[in-house]
Amino acid sequence: MRLARTLALTVVLVTGLSYLLAGGGGGPGRTPATSDRTGASATAGHRRRTGSARPAGTSATTGPTTTTTTSPGQLPQTSAFPPANDPQFLSEMADLWRGVVTGRVAPAMPAFFPEAAYLQLKTISDAQGDWQDRLVYDFGLDLAAAHQLLGADPGSATLVSVNVPSGYGHWVPPGVCYNSIGYFEVPNARVVYRLGGTIQSFGIASMISWRGEWYVVHLGAVLRNSDTGVVDDPATGPGTSAYSSTC
Repeated sequence: MRLARTLALTVVLVTGLSYLLAGGGGGPGRTPATSDRTGASATAGHRRRTGSARPAGTSATTGPTTTTTTSPGQLPQTSAFPPANDPQFLSEMADLWRGVVTGRVAPAMPAFFPEAAYLQLKTISDAQGDWQDRLVYDFGLDLAAAHQLLGADPGSATLVSVNVPSGYGHWVPPGVCYNSIGYFEVPNARVVYRLGGTIQSFGIASMISWRGEWYVVHLGAVLRNSDTGVVDDPATGPGTSAYSSTC
């Protein structure tokens, strides 16, 4: 494990984004369970949920589509290393924070790795099911767990920054972890927020790149022992990112 090189790029979210709402404190260590960050991030035998795990707001809307904008996930991957201070990333992290504040998946989905990109990326038999039934499902659990850190008045907290240890970013080549396409991965970015005059933080277990942008793929833990939300290393203060190599 490399504990040295940290090139943390502090993402100070733009003042005036009205949806940067709330957050709150947390104690040291992962809550409620720890997670080993070894092994593949997806397996052919993904776990299937009962009922629909699709969050409200992620399904197609009724009526004709009026936009001609192509989803980034439908475009080819590039080898560009993502910055952590461009407008798209700032917007994504604002959406992620809205998901933490509300405890809901739908507001945070723009920050999550796109489904269409995942379908291009994985060679497993049911990549769509794995994305929905495992990755998005776990994302929702972890958002709800992070929401609990905010206490009784989530609106009293504000997002300060998202610190990305870009020096830990590494290229994951094709053929590893059931991937047909390469991408960059960065572990243990830190979400920093203020509550009642105190700086608090928690981690983003893993972000991966698509077309030169970072997206969350595992919020609380890469692997988990149960269907329980996990908060990655909540701390008083901005916390410290630690290196770990994952898919």
